[in-house]
Amino acid sequence: MSTTAQLLAEAESTAKTDSKRAESLYKQILSSSSKPSPNEDNQQQAQTVRDQETALVNLGQLYRDQKNAEGLAEVITLSRAFMSSTAKAKTAKLIRTLLDYFNAISNSHKIQMNVLADNIEWAKREKRIFLKHSLETRLASLQLEAQQYKQALTLIDTLLTELRRLDDKMILTEVHLLESRVYRGIGNLAKAKAALTSSRTAANSIYCPPHLQASLDLQSGILHAEDKDYTTAYSYFYEAFENLSTQGEDDGRALGALKYMLLCKVMLNLPEDVTALLSIKLAVKYAQLREVESMRAVARAHQERNLADFEKALKDYKDELSSDPTIRSHLSDLYDALLQQNLLRIVEPYSVIELEYIAECVGQGRQSVETKLSQMILDKVFHGVLDQGRGCLLVFDEPKADNMYGAAINTLEQVGKVVESLYAKTVNIA
Repeated sequence: MSTTAQLLAEAESTAKTDSKRAESLYKQILSSSSKPSPNEDNQQQAQTVRDQETALVNLGQLYRDQKNAEGLAEVITLSRAFMSSTAKAKTAKLIRTLLDYFNAISNSHKIQMNVLADNIEWAKREKRIFLKHSLETRLASLQLEAQQYKQALTLIDTLLTELRRLDDKMILTEVHLLESRVYRGIGNLAKAKAALTSSRTAANSIYCPPHLQASLDLQSGILHAEDKDYTTAYSYFYEAFENLSTQGEDDGRALGALKYMLLCKVMLNLPEDVTALLSIKLAVKYAQLREVESMRAVARAHQERNLADFEKALKDYKDELSSDPTIRSHLSDLYDALLQQNLLRIVEPYSVIELEYIAECVGQGRQSVETKLSQMILDKVFHGVLDQGRGCLLVFDEPKADNMYGAAINTLEQVGKVVESLYAKTVNIA
């Protein structure tokens, strides 16, 4: 057994009981194996390299479990000496593996972005173009999550120029999809749709992996939902959910797709379908999760047209319903619609009604009720006037259409035609 193998075995055995000792041993392996002894034959050197690779990954896992983002960043930097002597494909896979460990560490976005920027410069110097593109795509994704839209678009534009020249369809698909998500983030739906079309066009010319196809379907569903086409959006979300659930690799994204499906049912005024949807085979394992329960609570409140229950659901499940911008946006629209329905039901029997009474009935502040009523009057949802001096709302009957003006205009048009006809005849006689 080689020295590195002995060190590796000892480090693995002590990793759970003495993390400091394991950390020291892993670093020792990386340090010693970076300079293979001249007395070692090729087989021993190959084993040393494999031991080092294992130590590198294990050390990254150790820092991941300790939530040590700085330590993980240091591992990636220290690994360069090893990666410079390995195949480029293995290097790309190894560095992506180490970067994935950041996902388990909360509040590590800034460190991860610094590490990516540093490694992008290293990849440029080493002329590792494929790795550079992969790292830049990841950096743009992080910038999107951090809502740094301008920086993300600048990086994406540069990436697309290089990728079109290389004709790398796979990464081109990913980057166009990322571009679509960025444009959607800044509210430019036209460009978001154009970018998604470009992504699908690139994907059609290659074998599209299931996880990437699911991402395309999710983005398609989100954009259709923005257009209020919830029926089409639901079909895309279902495809993505089925795809992700079948893979069994990314339960987080599968759960997100299921929440979008439930959202579409609620927005289509079919809250009773939520229970039926959660009884299908693929959805059963998610049915008792808090994220799903949050959508179930919203569906119940909407079905009963109960504004108080709706607000309670938003408060009780704040993290589950507010963390996703798509769900947050559509539930805001649903809340406005529900508030409007409640206000109409309250004011309908009256010709004059106090604003304080309306606010008390819907459980809202007077100012917010006044604002909403003003908007409804301007939108001609109902006819009325706010008398702020008296603190009342005056409700009018819907005015009947007066056709006299239209009839008069029509009569004048006919008279005009007669006059023109008579004038033409007098000209002919003359």
